[in-house]
Amino acid sequence: MARQPKVTDYRDQVENIEIAWIPMADGRKLAARLLLPRDMAARPVPAILEYIPYRRRDGTRVRDDETHYWFAAHGYGVARVDIAGSGDSDGLIQDEYHKREQDDALEIIAWLAAQPWCTGSVGMIGISWGGFNGLQVAARRPPALKAVISIASTVDRYADDVHFMGGCLLNDTLDWGCYFVSCGSRPPDPEIVGWDRWKEMWKYRIDNLDCFPMLWMEHQRRDAFWKHGSVCENYADIQVPVLNVSGWVDGYTAAVFRCVENLPGTKGIAGPWGHKYPHVGIPGPAIGFLQECNRWWDRWLKGKKTGVENDPPLRLWLQDSEPPQPHFDARKGRWIGLPQWPSKNIKTTTFHLGAGTLAVKKGRAKPMSVLSMQSTGLTSGEWCAYGLGKIAPELAIDQREDDAQSLCFDTAPLSKPLAIVGRSHVRLRIAADRPQ
Repeated sequence: MARQPKVTDYRDQVENIEIAWIPMADGRKLAARLLLPRDMAARPVPAILEYIPYRRRDGTRVRDDETHYWFAAHGYGVARVDIAGSGDSDGLIQDEYHKREQDDALEIIAWLAAQPWCTGSVGMIGISWGGFNGLQVAARRPPALKAVISIASTVDRYADDVHFMGGCLLNDTLDWGCYFVSCGSRPPDPEIVGWDRWKEMWKYRIDNLDCFPMLWMEHQRRDAFWKHGSVCENYADIQVPVLNVSGWVDGYTAAVFRCVENLPGTKGIAGPWGHKYPHVGIPGPAIGFLQECNRWWDRWLKGKKTGVENDPPLRLWLQDSEPPQPHFDARKGRWIGLPQWPSKNIKTTTFHLGAGTLAVKKGRAKPMSVLSMQSTGLTSGEWCAYGLGKIAPELAIDQREDDAQSLCFDTAPLSKPLAIVGRSHVRLRIAADRPQ
């Protein structure tokens, strides 16, 4: 693992422009923070964009400093832009990944490419929201966008996000939805937007903000609402190189495999981490992710020969089996590289449900019933662990008590080690004895 760089390593090499206003065609202005190499006037550089709704001046400030100073010190201009209706930007947050958000991104990219300090080449990076919209904006094909690094994202907003999964409404719809409302209702900074405007801007947000969980629950099927922003609807829309990254205890691992399979030229990394940047990934081991990013940017934004094309399409952390515990500082295992996905070295095995068993041989199906306590399942851990460590343990623990209150299906003891890579699928036929 490469040493984690400190912001103080690079402050003397980087100019911090705390507020830059990016004009939109309709008269709105979006607020940006720019970190630029001090010699950019003599040597124009490519631009890197992170575009999210979490207030750049405080919401993601520490995280931004950890990554953006590094990029700026290594020859890139970095723009951290507040989405319309967040931070100090004009407008209103209308929903996740709204078409207006994408339209604004096209204007932002064109603005960055036209700056005198920019070579005209732009990349997008982000984790979670910023990983989502990096793929979505790439599908819109802005001419100046040359590459994307997408961390902890999805290609399928309906079936692989916090709202519905496996046909079931997730608790995260309410959890995340309420937090998202708070993001859209936070005030701008009077010192930035002006003491004469900030209250008016804040009141406009509060008065007009939608109740997002209700909006999402109105769409319980895969309709046009969810197809918008789901790049799996047409992978071919994306024509730029994508580095897709996630962790095994993150909720968004599937996109790594789907992008490698469906987007030519994509490289994927799946590590042991939760919902964090891999250079600070928990559980560890973390990796020198900023160095990996630089190889990607140098190749696709500067045209340097860094060898990224020769990297295995998929690099993943193959975890060893360990007794469950609520937190791991690091997982045991090893890195492997796969020359393609799906891999020729992987065999799909189907197990059939029996009376408490999982068997390769199909038996005669019999109806089974279960009546569990509402608390059943609490030991299974968080759907998306954030790598909070010992502060808030998130991982699955011993689940035998839950097993006893459930229909549980086990294989016979394994005769030899079995490595599981990729996604598992289960097909169930379920009926309830009470109406919804």
